[in-house]
Parts: sequence; C-alpha cells; structure tokens
Amino acid sequence: MFGMAKEKDRKITIQPLGDRVLVQREDADVKSPAGIIIPDTAQKEKSKQGVVIAAGPGKYGDEGDLIPMTVKAGQKVFFNSGWDNEIKIEGDDAEYFLVHESDILAVIK
Repeated sequence: MFGMAKEKDRKITIQPLGDRVLVQREDADVKSPAGIIIPDTAQKEKSKQGVVIAAGPGKYGDEGDLIPMTVKAGQKVFFNSGWDNEIKIEGDDAEYFLVHESDILAVIK
C-alpha cells in the first residue's frame, strides 16, 4: 500500500516500468443495453473500463530494441485484470490497476 501526503493537493506519482500500465477504473454501466441489471458478481468477472493514468516506456524485443507502448495517459480503455494487480492508495477511494499492455483489450474513442 502506498502512503499519501497529508495535504490534499499533493498527489502520488507512480511510474510503471516496462510494458505496464496504471489504469484508474471507472464505473461501467450496471445495466445491459436490453435493460437487464447486471449483478456485482458478473461485473467483477468481466473486463473493466478505465482511464490510463501512466504507462511505462515499453518492453525490449529479442534483438534488444525497445518496443514503445501503444497506449498513452488520458486514453479510456477496456482492460482485463485480476485480484493480484489492484493497487490501493491510502486516502483515495478510486480503484487502480497495474496491468501489462497486453491486458488492454481496446481503446475507447
């Protein structure tokens, strides 16, 4: 767990390494297009929607060349995540996930 400064206007800076991406989860619709309410358990199992907060520089290929990231801070994305990559920040109720770029399913335009 990361500590947070006492002053409210100070923010924590997290810089992902390699091909990792820091995503802040946004609440997705809890109702299907047909009007069916989706239970919490089903929502947790499906892909999540969020905003890229920061992205690492990329990963190195077999030849040692840097393969840059295709996602950038500020983009809305759908992503897969597991229970083990959620990051809790003290004093912040938002949900953050540190995922590999390959866990990003799509960019929302």
